Amino acid sequence: MAEFVDAALSFPAVLLSFLLVVVVLYWVLVLLGTFDVELAGGDGGDDGGLLDGVGLGGVPVTVTLSVLVVVAWFVSLVGGVLLGGNVLVGIGVLLVALFLGLLAARVVAVPLRRLYTTTTEASRSDFVGRECVIRTGRVSADFGQAEVTAADGSSAIVQVRQTGEHALAAGHRALIFDYDTDGEFFWVAPA
Repeated sequence: MAEFVDAALSFPAVLLSFLLVVVVLYWVLVLLGTFDVELAGGDGGDDGGLLDGVGLGGVPVTVTLSVLVVVAWFVSLVGGVLLGGNVLVGIGVLLVALFLGLLAARVVAVPLRRLYTTTTEASRSDFVGRECVIRTGRVSADFGQAEVTAADGSSAIVQVRQTGEHALAAGHRALIFDYDTDGEFFWVAPA
């Protein structure tokens, strides 16, 4: 046991031993319910930043950093024991350990991305600004329906209303320009 502690507190593993303690303490607090898994990356990533650039995006930062630290610490511990105490060799072991930790974090992040996909809930206001096709014989200030296609490709039949001189009839294209929350219908104009 004393040899293990000596190896963990010698160069290069000592540089990562403190981070390993932080990671273990963090996950103990997560298990106790004090912290959330997504503490540092609440949306499952960093919005196209550095983590996405190295293939770690889409997963909470806490998960990827934990994997990186654990693997890098283990590799630096084993490399330090096997290759001796030369400082240059220790720096090389540390660089290899960080690279392998990053690689392991990426391997873990790829399948976990599916668990952390974030989708925004569809809203009626998403249709504002889209073209629709009138499906009723006429559209007036108190009657009308149209078919509109959402951004994801799905279509919906919605209630539409029109004010103005240009009569809209079945098959005409119209532009949805507003949503009336009280009446729960869309205002349209000829496209």
